[in-house]
Amino acid sequence: MILSVQEIAALFKEKFYNDPRLFFSPGRINFIGEHIDYNDGFVMPAAIDKGIFFAVAPNNTNTVNIYSAEMHEELHIALHDIHKIDGWKNYILGVIDQLLKRNYPVKGFDAVFGGFLPVGAGLSSSAAVECGLAFALNDIFDLNISKVDITLICQKAEHTYPGVQCGIMDQFASVMGKKDHVLLLDCNTLHYDLLPFNTDEYAIVLINSKVHHSLAGGEYNVRRQQSEKGMQLLKEKYPFAKTFRDITPQQVKDIKATFDDADVYKRCLYVTEEIERTQKGALLLKARNIKDFGELMFKTHEGLSKLYNVSCEELDFLVDRAKEHPEIAGSRLMGGGFGGCTINLIKHDKVEEITCAIVKQYKEKFGIEAEVYSMRLSDGTHIL
Repeated sequence: MILSVQEIAALFKEKFYNDPRLFFSPGRINFIGEHIDYNDGFVMPAAIDKGIFFAVAPNNTNTVNIYSAEMHEELHIALHDIHKIDGWKNYILGVIDQLLKRNYPVKGFDAVFGGFLPVGAGLSSSAAVECGLAFALNDIFDLNISKVDITLICQKAEHTYPGVQCGIMDQFASVMGKKDHVLLLDCNTLHYDLLPFNTDEYAIVLINSKVHHSLAGGEYNVRRQQSEKGMQLLKEKYPFAKTFRDITPQQVKDIKATFDDADVYKRCLYVTEEIERTQKGALLLKARNIKDFGELMFKTHEGLSKLYNVSCEELDFLVDRAKEHPEIAGSRLMGGGFGGCTINLIKHDKVEEITCAIVKQYKEKFGIEAEVYSMRLSDGTHIL
């Protein structure tokens, strides 16, 4: 369901008889550095022109009233009674809970939200909702929260209410993104560089496998636990190491025999290789070398599929088909995995021809009608 900002504003006036402030909170893509943010490495995300619109206004009560235009569901709750509720409401409530726990003077408010950001596609709809709400409340209540602190508050909100132990990448990209730029984010220090992304020759295209996943309490958290376990072993063998960035892939291979869990070994090897790929990718983008950058994307998918084990048959199929087209510089699964989208760099004049062919092959193989989205890089969360 695609909703415009005008439709969101109209819904707000229909339900609350008031004039709201309007905000846009984008989803994000990530070129290289998947599952690296919670491993203290480097990631390369960007905000996109698809996201969530919020219409928000104070209501001079102590009650929160929120309407999800996509779910056609309402939430009414008193500020003194904020607690966990299943589904999308937890992403809203987690943000409010974190603001109240930090003693920010949040009062009652009304809100309507919706837009175009397919749930389960790996575009981080959850971060867009969290950051959009936090940004809006920061504005309407003059909370004076910095943009970086908004990202940290929203990350903590996702840890506590939905229960997904996510890294900082999704929230950071959603808030800090810049049009036509990619972020090279150090997830340990939160230092970041803005890298211009030259799209003169290649389009950014997502192919949605339509295979949906749920990360909460599942395999995402398992991967994080395995990585933490592996890092503890690496620290025992290499006392100088504080994070994965201090370890090379070769050093992981050198102590392979000491791992009593083959999966933990594979996770560590993937993480160290991906940290190296991300740093190399930044140099290639600065040199405007999209072709070699794309090759790194293919290698990332190989690692995600064979070492981190977060791919699936459908995603592997889409990437294998992409490899058959020389006009595609790179392709890989994007997001937490187990479904969602592949991200592809395709020459502009071949996008329609190639995506139609791949979607046709995909339907013949799996009986699923994949969806194709062209993306542009956008500014982060902002008032409209």
